[in-house]
Amino acid sequence: MKTKKMKSIVLTLFMFVLALVVLFPFYTMIMMSTHYSENIYKGLPLLPGGYFMENLKTVFNAHFEIFYKNSLIVSVGATILSLAVSTLCGYALSKYKFKGANFLFKFILVTMMVPTQLGLVAFVVEMKKIGWMNTLLPLIIPPAATGFGVYWMRNYIAGALPDELIESGRIDGAREPGILVKIALPCIKPAIFSLALMNFVTNWNSFLVPLIVLNKTETYTVPIGIINLNSAYRNDLAAKITALVLGTVPLLILFTATSKSFIRGITMGAVKG
Repeated sequence: MKTKKMKSIVLTLFMFVLALVVLFPFYTMIMMSTHYSENIYKGLPLLPGGYFMENLKTVFNAHFEIFYKNSLIVSVGATILSLAVSTLCGYALSKYKFKGANFLFKFILVTMMVPTQLGLVAFVVEMKKIGWMNTLLPLIIPPAATGFGVYWMRNYIAGALPDELIESGRIDGAREPGILVKIALPCIKPAIFSLALMNFVTNWNSFLVPLIVLNKTETYTVPIGIINLNSAYRNDLAAKITALVLGTVPLLILFTATSKSFIRGITMGAVKG
């Protein structure tokens, strides 16, 4: 009993220290957002300053709320579309037997191995040809088709949704859309929540593609807005960090609200996949 108790105490202390290490960067980020830019270069501030409201004023004078709105539109829109495409493709590849299914799935896996940078020039040319430059559409429509999303849903559905359950629905007279909505979706909700969180975070933090396709201030997303958050005569680092603090708020709220479903989806996918 004493050995088990000691192990529990050591494990608790270790997890506490690990939590402090993980949270320390967030703490310092918040502290830096309360200081004047030039004071940050003097050393790492561990206590709050009195310049937070001025930094906040600088951020919103740069119309940061527009960047926020654009990021929300992009993240929510791309996530919803990606969930729809990934779920339908994963369900079809997992539960329907048709010619070329294995080849199609392997082709999707190959697309995951191709770096985004390789197709960036062709992507920009294509967006320019169809008139999507300086709009949010290149950040919403193309990310709807993700190889990882299809791979994730296909493997999860294969393990979490028995074929017998689908067959019983067909025997009872249910149509295929009804089977998907009423039988399949309730069984794979953890995977959907997990994929939704990963997609939202990815699209919210997306930097390279927005940097290239967005050249107008009114179309900037949060990451692009932060790097352009300068005054006329100085690089306002404190204001950028304040904007970064504001930019992490939706991610913290989303993860807090869906953390249980996210962890359940990850663990069940690992066990059943």
